[in-house]
Amino acid sequence: MAVLFQIRNAHLSYGDQVLLDDAEATITDQAKVGFVGRNGAGKSTLLRVLMGEEELDAGEVIRHPNLRIGYLRQHDPFQPDESALDFLMRDSEQPDWKCGEIAGQFEIKGEYLHGPVKSLSGGWQTRVKLAALLLHEPNLLILDEPTNFLDLRTQILLEHFLISFRQACLIVSHDRTFLKSTCDHTLDLTRGTLTMYPGKIAKFLEYQAERREQAIRENASTATKQRQLEKFIAKNKAGANTASQARSKQKQLERLKLNEIAADEKTAHIRAPLVTPKQGAAVRCEDLAIGYPDHRVSENINLEIEHQQRAAIVGDNGQGKTTLLRTLVGSLDPLGGRARWGHNCSIGTYAQHVYTTLPPEDTVLEYLEQQALHGTTDQQILAVAGSLLFHDDHVNKKIKVLSGGERARLCMAGLLLGDYNILVLDEPGNHLDVETVEALAEALLVYKGTVIFTAHDRHFVNRIATSIIEVRDGTVKNYVGDYDSYVYRINKEIEAGDRESNSRGGASRTPDNKLGNSKPLSQNKQREFKKKIKSIERKIAKLDEERKSLNEAMLSVTDPEEAMQIHEKIESVTKELTDAEEEWLELN
Repeated sequence: MAVLFQIRNAHLSYGDQVLLDDAEATITDQAKVGFVGRNGAGKSTLLRVLMGEEELDAGEVIRHPNLRIGYLRQHDPFQPDESALDFLMRDSEQPDWKCGEIAGQFEIKGEYLHGPVKSLSGGWQTRVKLAALLLHEPNLLILDEPTNFLDLRTQILLEHFLISFRQACLIVSHDRTFLKSTCDHTLDLTRGTLTMYPGKIAKFLEYQAERREQAIRENASTATKQRQLEKFIAKNKAGANTASQARSKQKQLERLKLNEIAADEKTAHIRAPLVTPKQGAAVRCEDLAIGYPDHRVSENINLEIEHQQRAAIVGDNGQGKTTLLRTLVGSLDPLGGRARWGHNCSIGTYAQHVYTTLPPEDTVLEYLEQQALHGTTDQQILAVAGSLLFHDDHVNKKIKVLSGGERARLCMAGLLLGDYNILVLDEPGNHLDVETVEALAEALLVYKGTVIFTAHDRHFVNRIATSIIEVRDGTVKNYVGDYDSYVYRINKEIEAGDRESNSRGGASRTPDNKLGNSKPLSQNKQREFKKKIKSIERKIAKLDEERKSLNEAMLSVTDPEEAMQIHEKIESVTKELTDAEEEWLELN
């Protein structure tokens, strides 16, 4: 068994923060290692050290001479107008047949392989990047939060690939379900110390808890013995006949040492809104059609969600989950039919278009005080603020200076302090660390109201969902079965190679094939079609770049009016991009 790399006596600090303190770890070939730790512990920094992009303050990293690292890039490596196949050939310098063969392992075929890669969704672009990694034949894959924003189908496809991958992997992830499926070792970074555990994440967490409990019990026993010795010494040190015994006991006392138990890190303790339970239908959809004036996402929706249900809206990215939520809460007008809420429904919404409209001159604390129920104590408000990462002086910041991510967390804190009996949550875990997401799940489990939500985190969905609503192929239906059975079905579809042709979004993308039964096109017509396709591809690439720039700007903007303007631009560009993709597919 070859050692790919070994970390010895590693020390690394940023200012007063110690990231590595005499840390040591070894990774061998074929090991699948899940890398865990709290946000800010230094995991991404250590990855940069392993790849030679950052230096240690002290210690060393010993690399095998034949080590070949494949790193899943988070940035966009694609050039304008190039196809997935063009990118794979450029990046790997391999022939087209080899690139096509590897791409096929990720179901990248047909228009997905030969069309403009920049027009693909984030999930499909991740597949292309993974194919590029394989073409370099690495013996160690390093993946940093690979499941971020991937839909269920792409997550499972990635799992299948990693399970069959014969080389070593080091995977940073907060997704316990993903780590459980793919990794047989667990590497933990806590307060500068690396711990390699030869087992899966669940067993490691049990081991970690057991070690802590054992240390606490040993300390209790040691403390009792210390008190006994101190009492004996105090009583006998002055006596002529007992002084020597007291000195002996003093030496015993000095040899007793307590186990060092790190103080508990701050953990979220979220309290869900206190509401009176209601019966009957919370919301009823009757022949509802959703989408935009010139693009219907789904229609003929007849759906009912009962009070006290926790309904998970599931489906591939782009199928219309967020469009459905926006229509339900009234921020998007229905194209037909209607959605009716029950009597005395108070709806709290967590979504980007909501957190861009927070009052700019209020401080964090003032906003939360306004949102809190009458009688909520300052301590409870500060506890909720702290659980959403607003600590100490941060509660006195004005909303106008908060980033987009901070505003999103503040919006969540305000919801939890209110008296809403309906919570509509669109990807609530996007700006929260794993411990806070777990605390949110605990709060929603005891919540007596209704929850309608989308989420990519399978552990979160599986914990809280009581019903599953699937958005797929232009339809919205109650799924007959629980979340486990839904995941099982998606697994089987992938295993059978049955990828849906419309998995990139909207209603069914199968073209009407008006040309399929007609005579072959003339050369002039073919040239005309190709010219039009190239023009649309350039338009798609330009719109995609514009959307990415706007999304980046949203994260740092502080002025609420500017934030709303950017949000409206994002909505407009996204719609224009969807229309262009539809036209490109139709022409192809």
